[in-house]
Amino acid sequence: MSALETEAEPTATSSGFMRSATATLQHARYTFAENPVSGIAFALFVVLLICAVIGPAIVPYSPLASDTAAALKPPSLQHWFGTDQLGRDMFSRVVVATRLDMAIAVFSVALVFAMGGVAGIAAGFFGGWIDQVVGRTADTIMAFPLFVLAMGIVAALGNTVTNIVIATAIINFPLYARIARAEANIRRDSGFVQAARLTGNSEMRIVLTQILPNIMPIMVVQMSLTMGYAILNAAGLSFIGLGVKPPTPEWGIMVAEGAGFIVSGDWWIAFFPGAALMLAVFCFNLLGDGLRDIVDPQRRT
Repeated sequence: MSALETEAEPTATSSGFMRSATATLQHARYTFAENPVSGIAFALFVVLLICAVIGPAIVPYSPLASDTAAALKPPSLQHWFGTDQLGRDMFSRVVVATRLDMAIAVFSVALVFAMGGVAGIAAGFFGGWIDQVVGRTADTIMAFPLFVLAMGIVAALGNTVTNIVIATAIINFPLYARIARAEANIRRDSGFVQAARLTGNSEMRIVLTQILPNIMPIMVVQMSLTMGYAILNAAGLSFIGLGVKPPTPEWGIMVAEGAGFIVSGDWWIAFFPGAALMLAVFCFNLLGDGLRDIVDPQRRT
């Protein structure tokens, strides 16, 4: 009888997981149907993801190949977004740049969540000297204008992709730390936490199994918003010459290169990478609301 129960347990666990996944998908479909803006944001996210993953393999031209004979050509059937001052195809460069900008956003958000989120949870749950250290660190960072601080970090460490990711994570640390600290501080004396203590769970296990899952909905929303800001921050650093080095395709660099040609009527050089940057930030800002509706258990009525 015990052997049958042992064999049935994985099946029951798998069945429960499938039911939970199905319910989440049904709730997501309902959310996007009730909120078309979130559906549009999700569709834009899928397009950005496709461009980031397979974009370099499907573009019609090499993003680095120059053709001076075709320089400054307006949008046409041959070059959908026109060409720049070196004859490089703008459509290929805009699509290929998606991978780099998305990578900067993903890695910077993952890093700041690992630093700020974990530090904030520890500060809110344990308090004491941990709370003091995290709070003073966040206050020190916020004492500087954040973009100026990012400029200083990149200028000191060097304008590489890794340093841009580090700088973006550092300037967002106070936001994640304060949100996580507030949420953990509210929940550390909740009934379900007290019940977990009474059943013999360690403090670390309570943090991982009780506190962290309950604050993830608001953290997911913040991560979505921060991804848009990370892309904008990377583009801003590139625009002023402290970001990714040319000729690497990156939206901020392309906007900076095309800004000088707008007065001469060659508007497409700056317009299309700027439009891609705007759509990406717009997508992540609106996607946060949809994600909150999907992952927040209180909204599943």
